[in-house]
This record gives sequence, structure tokens and C-alpha cells, in this order.
Amino acid sequence: MRLRGPRAELAPGDGAFPAALARVPDPPRRLYVVGDPGALQEGLAVVGARRATPYGTGCARRFAGAAARRGVVVISGGARGCDAAAHEAALAEGAPTVAFLGGGCDEPYPATHAGLFQRIVDGGGAVASEQPWDRKPRPYMFRQRNRLIAGLARAVLIVEAGLPSGTFSTADEALAANRDVLVVPGAITAASSRGANRLLYQGAQPVVDDETFEDALFSLFGCLRQEQWPPAGEHAAAAGAVRPGMRPSALAANPVAAALAAEPLGMEDLYAVARASCGSAEPRAWLMERLVEAERTGLAARYPDGRWGPAG
Repeated sequence: MRLRGPRAELAPGDGAFPAALARVPDPPRRLYVVGDPGALQEGLAVVGARRATPYGTGCARRFAGAAARRGVVVISGGARGCDAAAHEAALAEGAPTVAFLGGGCDEPYPATHAGLFQRIVDGGGAVASEQPWDRKPRPYMFRQRNRLIAGLARAVLIVEAGLPSGTFSTADEALAANRDVLVVPGAITAASSRGANRLLYQGAQPVVDDETFEDALFSLFGCLRQEQWPPAGEHAAAAGAVRPGMRPSALAANPVAAALAAEPLGMEDLYAVARASCGSAEPRAWLMERLVEAERTGLAARYPDGRWGPAG
């Protein structure tokens, strides 16, 4: 489980200690780092639910990848779901990313992400903690860790969060550190988006499409917009929303896929779509045929809670 790579112990006042973390409430007394300490620079934190839906992981990949392509370091907590998707997106762009752990770096959690943490180190990023190397993680440490994720970032992007959630606490830490909070909205019927939508109600900055995200990056980091971002194909379908490049002809030919692109739906709502659209066909058979087609073509997926929605 021991991560391979250069190791450093940083304390406030050291030249390599991140200035942004020295300014947060209750700054860490020491940072234990595996990888390049130079990666610990102000970037964009991308966090979200551990039990993420395809919509959440798709948004995490989409926006983390876009930030990484513009040279912005992606910061997260290495957890399952949205956090891991954000790190993976940065690595896919060949960009450094930073993971803050709850426990010590020699006790990586979750253990199943040891390979991801090693690739972060090998990719020029860093795995860091304020806990000593071999300190086993405890639940309270993760809330403490969240202030480091928020503190190193110029802004925190919430891509999916329920209530209550550790993701919501990261937003609290960002506000305490005077950082911007950006939020991707979700369906008001989705429990996994209640926290995100509540943050929007409380005044967080909404990220409703590529353009608003690019505007935020420009404001925070001076990143200029790129033409035709994301490129048609894989990136264009990542977040699962109706937008340019997402095969509009396929959506138009499949009313079920078009309805799911707007929001996740349970079977009762899908039957209502079918009854309104199937004409003289039998609604159940008509619906099943189009659900199978939407899943086969990557337009829809079935979520763990039984609903269908945009595929990640």
C-alpha cells in the first residue's frame, strides 16, 4: 500500500509550503506529501457524491478535464464517485492533480484507489495529508481534510451533493476560507442533488453549461475560451445534457432519450412519456424498445435507485 515516489514534509514558513493553506482558518501544522510539492498550487477543487449517479461522474469528468486542459490543477479528495472521476479526467489530459487524504499517505483510503493515487504521483501530481504517514483514517479526519481541499483551491465546484454530505461540508469550508463556490444544478426530484440545489438557493454560482464554466475559469484563472469545447464525440456527451454535439438527430428520433436527457425519470414517468408518444403502439413494448436503444447508443443508463437518466 506504500506509495512510491519522492516524499516531503512541509511546515508553514517553508518555501514549498502552499501560501494559500497558510491563510485558511486553522492552517495545517505540517503537510506530508508524496509526489511533487510544486503541484500544491491554487487550482480548482472538484468534489461530489461518493455514491454518484452517471450524471454526477459525467459532470466531474467534463469540467475537471476542461480545467486541466487549460493548465488549472484539479484538487479533490480521492473518494469514490465524483472525486475519482475528477482525478481521472485530469490524468487523461496529462495534467497534474492533487488528492488530499483523510488519514496518512501510507494508509490510503479507500484502499481500492491505491492504484489511482500512485498514478497521481507518477503523473506529476501529489497525494497529501496533514496526518503523519502511517496514521489510520478516522471519520472526523475527513471533515478536517475538506478544509484543505477548499483552502488550496481558488474555487470549489460541486457537481453532485445530497443532504447531509461531506461534499456539502467542503462548500462550508470554502465559504469560511473566502473561496468561490460553483455548483452544477441537478433535478429537484433527485436526492443526490438536494445539497447542490440548496447551495444554489443560498447564492452559489451556477454552472449551467460549458459557457458559464468557461466564464468562471476566465474570472478565476484568466483562462481564455477555446473554440469548439468540448470537441464533438466523447467529451461532448460526458455530462449527459442536451447540448451541441450530442447527436440531436438521435434524440429527436427517440423521445424517451430526449426526456431522459433533461432529467432522470422513474418508470411511472417514463410510461407517461410512452403513452404520449407511442401513437397506436402498445406503450410498454414501445418504451422498452426505446430504452434499450438509448442504452445501447450511450444516451441513457439505469441508475442504482432504479431510475433512468443521462449516461455518464
